[in-house]
Amino acid sequence: MEQYKQEFIEFMVESDVLKFGEFTLKSGRKSPFFMNAGAYVTGSQLKRLGEYYAKAIHDNFGEDFDVLFGPAYKGIPLSVATAIAFYELYGKEIRYCSNRKEEKDHGDTGILLGSKLKDGDRVVIIEDVTTSGKSIEETFPILKAQGDVEILGLIVSLNRMEKGRNSEQSALDELHEEYGFKTAAIVSMSDVLECLYNRECQGRVVIDDAMKEALDKYFEKYGAK
Repeated sequence: MEQYKQEFIEFMVESDVLKFGEFTLKSGRKSPFFMNAGAYVTGSQLKRLGEYYAKAIHDNFGEDFDVLFGPAYKGIPLSVATAIAFYELYGKEIRYCSNRKEEKDHGDTGILLGSKLKDGDRVVIIEDVTTSGKSIEETFPILKAQGDVEILGLIVSLNRMEKGRNSEQSALDELHEEYGFKTAAIVSMSDVLECLYNRECQGRVVIDDAMKEALDKYFEKYGAK
């Protein structure tokens, strides 16, 4: 596992973003783990988060793209922080773009924040996590309505590795199959297990034998094939 991935997993635990216990998800599933990117709230956290995203994007998509699109609302700070980090790490200017939930009809009008999109733009979508793909259903037509743009792919922070809405595949694999673009994550839950199982993180073992058993049972039931 690349060093930045291990650091990112420890960073999620340190920031109280990745938690282990008992959680009820929006889908109704009872999960032994939960990720909340809304817990990244400080300047130093956002700086580090942008750097981890930038490294993962560089690994998966290189530098040959123009725009980072972050769907409202959580995608807005992600796209901004990552655009800054991409420039600092690789010297490449990437524009950021996000959507508004409601179109603005005065001043800076339209549905978009940040950069406008133009014909020929190559776009990478950035999100926190994808469990059902519903946000992409909303995002895809917004992007395509702006002109002849090419969507290169989607990057999320964590691949939960659960089956999606319509198949035994993961949500990321479903999106790849449906839309044809590449999907990637900074880390997957298998990376998390490799990094944290029976190892101390922030002075404690967050995945001990009991939690490992709970995770195994969860993925037996909901894990993607």
